Amino acid sequence: MTTAILEKRRAQVATVKDGKASIACAKPSLSGSVSQRACVFCGSRVVLYPIVDAVHLVHGPAGCAAYTWDIRGTVSSGPELHRLSFTTDLRERDVIFGGAEKLERALRVLIARYTPKAAFVYATCIVGVIGDDVDGVCRKIAVETGIPVLPVRSEGFRGSKKDGYAAACDALAGLIGTLEPAEPVPPYSINILGDFNLAGELWILEEHYRRMGVNILTRITGDGRVDDIRRAHHAKLNVVQCSGSMTTLANHMKETYGVPFKQVSYFGIEDMSAALYDVAAFFGDPVLHEKAAALVRDEVTRLLPLIESYRARLTGRKAVIYVGGAFKTISLIKALRLLGIETVVAGSQTGRPEDYDTIAGLCNPGTIIVDDSNPVELSTFARERGADLFIGGVKERPIAFKMGMAFCDHNHERKLPLAGFEGMKNFAEEVYASLMTPVWGFVRNPRKGGAA
Repeated sequence: MTTAILEKRRAQVATVKDGKASIACAKPSLSGSVSQRACVFCGSRVVLYPIVDAVHLVHGPAGCAAYTWDIRGTVSSGPELHRLSFTTDLRERDVIFGGAEKLERALRVLIARYTPKAAFVYATCIVGVIGDDVDGVCRKIAVETGIPVLPVRSEGFRGSKKDGYAAACDALAGLIGTLEPAEPVPPYSINILGDFNLAGELWILEEHYRRMGVNILTRITGDGRVDDIRRAHHAKLNVVQCSGSMTTLANHMKETYGVPFKQVSYFGIEDMSAALYDVAAFFGDPVLHEKAAALVRDEVTRLLPLIESYRARLTGRKAVIYVGGAFKTISLIKALRLLGIETVVAGSQTGRPEDYDTIAGLCNPGTIIVDDSNPVELSTFARERGADLFIGGVKERPIAFKMGMAFCDHNHERKLPLAGFEGMKNFAEEVYASLMTPVWGFVRNPRKGGAA
C-alpha cells in the first residue's frame, strides 16, 4: 500500500484500529496526485444551478460553460430556465481590454428576453486574472432591472470544489431576507438545505415530511425558486443534508435570523428514519413523533423482506466507497452493512475531521480511510483489500470496470433516486444487480468463467 501513496499525502491515508484513525484533511490537493476534486467554479455551479427560475451566466470563455445543468441531474416541477447555459464568451480582445461592458450587455439581453426572478454571474479564472469589476456590474444591472443580480466569486484557481460551495452560500446569503411572505407561515415549517433534487429525490423527501405534518417552506437549492429563497428566513428550522456545501449558509442564517439547523442524511433506512425523528423532536409535538413512527414502521416493514432476500446472497462481499461528501460515505457504510457488505476502503473529497472519526467508528479494524484520493491509490487499496464493489461517481467508474469490479453510481448526474426509503430500495437493487452480474467472473477469471 505504501508504494502507491505520494510522500506528502501519507497523512491523508489511515488504517482503522480500535475504531479510530488519525487522518489529515481539508488540505489543498497535492500537485501530481491527480485529485478527483473539481474546481471552485464547479463547486459553485452545482449548488446554485438547481435554482430553476434564475438566469445563470458564466462570465468567462465558452469552454467554462460546459459545466451545464446536467452535471447535476436536478429536475424541476415547473420552470426550466436553469437548463439553458449562458456565457459571455470572453475572447483575447476581452482579456486585453476587459470584459465588463460585454457582461453588462449580456445581462441586459438575458433579463429582457427571459424575465428571470434573479441572475447569478459566475466569475471564472480569467476574470480573476484580468480584474473585471463583476460586483459593480451586478449592482448596476440590479438597479436598472429591479431584480437581484448576484456575483458568484468562483474563480477556479482560488481553491477546490469546497471553496465553490462557500462562494455559492455567499451569493445565497444575498438573497435571503429580502422578501416577506404574503401569508402567515405554518408553525411546523422547515427549509431543506443541501438536497439538489437529483432524479426527483427531493419530492420523495417532501412527501415523507408532509405525511408527518411538516411544511417545506424553501428548498435550497433542488427545484428551488428565487422568491422562496428570499423568504427562507421565516422557517423555524433548517435541515441540512450536504453539510459540506450548506453549513456555511446554515450558520449565516442562525447568526443573522436566529434559525437553528440540524444536520441529517437521507440515504439508507437508519439515517432517513433519524432525519424524520430529529425534526419531530425539534418541534416537540407528540403527534409529529407518532406520525413519524408510523411512517418509518410502514416503510421498513415494506422494505425488510427485500433487504433480507438480498442479504442472504450478498453477505461477505466487500466494498470501496469514494464519493464527494463524507456524509454520503457515512450513510453508505450503514446501508451496505444492512445488506451484509463490509466496507474495506472509505473516503471522500471534502471530509472534515469529525466526519472521518465517525467513519472510523463504523468500520472494522484494517479498513483504509482516505481523504482526497486519486486513481492509483484507490485501485491499489481496492485490490489489496479484495473488494468486490466500488461505489463512486463518474470519475471512479473506469477504475472499477478496468479492475473487473461491480460498480454503483452515486454521482450527480444519475437518473435513479437513492434518497429516502424508496431510494434505499433502488440502492439495494442496484448493488445486487451489479454484484451478481456473471460478467465479473469472466473478467477476473477469463479461462475459468463463472460468477465472481
